[in-house]
Amino acid sequence: MGEMEDFQEAGEQVPEDLERRGLLLRGKGLGTLRRRGIFLLPNLFTTAALFSGFFAIVQAMNSRFEQAAIAIFIAMVLDGLDGRVARLTHTQSEFGAQYDSLSDMVGFGVAPALVMYEWALKDMGKLGWIAAFVYCAGAALRLARFNVNIEVVDKRYFQGIPSPAAAALLAGLVWVFDDLGIDRELWLDVIAWMFTMYAGVTMVTNLPFYSFKEFNLKKAVPFWVMLALVAGLAVVSLRPAVVLFLLCLAYAVSGYVLWGMGIRVRRSPDVS
Repeated sequence: MGEMEDFQEAGEQVPEDLERRGLLLRGKGLGTLRRRGIFLLPNLFTTAALFSGFFAIVQAMNSRFEQAAIAIFIAMVLDGLDGRVARLTHTQSEFGAQYDSLSDMVGFGVAPALVMYEWALKDMGKLGWIAAFVYCAGAALRLARFNVNIEVVDKRYFQGIPSPAAAALLAGLVWVFDDLGIDRELWLDVIAWMFTMYAGVTMVTNLPFYSFKEFNLKKAVPFWVMLALVAGLAVVSLRPAVVLFLLCLAYAVSGYVLWGMGIRVRRSPDVS
């Protein structure tokens, strides 16, 4: 575009190839975005999730690890809402999808890695920051692969543990240790290192993790389902840190169990 402006300022005719290229950029790029605008409601949820991830990083830098862990869980909830809000209000957009992916990288890639590093890994020297980087890189690769294969793989299963679940596993570990008042010892650093490496590597595997996308919230359910939800909330409220960590841990190992049962992530039936 800069070359076109040079020709125009000099009063000369713009070469045909440059003019075509400029029209193409205006048609596909910023001009289109300016004409269409951005859907506000779903992107507000995405921005809130991004803020929660950033807030977790800030709290970890100030040694407020419980608040950092809770912020990651809040980011996880908000991340689950933005897509559903977009579908319910028919406000899906390519901008929203890309923005959501970048928000996920901050909230479920960078934030958990830095929280774990500040909490325990930095005392391990090179091994500590290597584990944090492995997790961060695993999250980036996991998100990139998800974006590429979203229309290809079977929607019933995730390919590798999803980054929000991996982040919740690490945040749950931090929260439960802080909640139980367990003293910081060398063995805690080793546990933190093992969990960080486990989450980072599991994100880039081909292990099947159930996606829960078959649940239809618009469908009528039996009365006992509501009772079970109420009972579940009551159990979580008794000791949120412990219960949530156990749930995250169970989901984190479920992929290996499903793989052992012979379940594999295959191409979607809709893809020929």
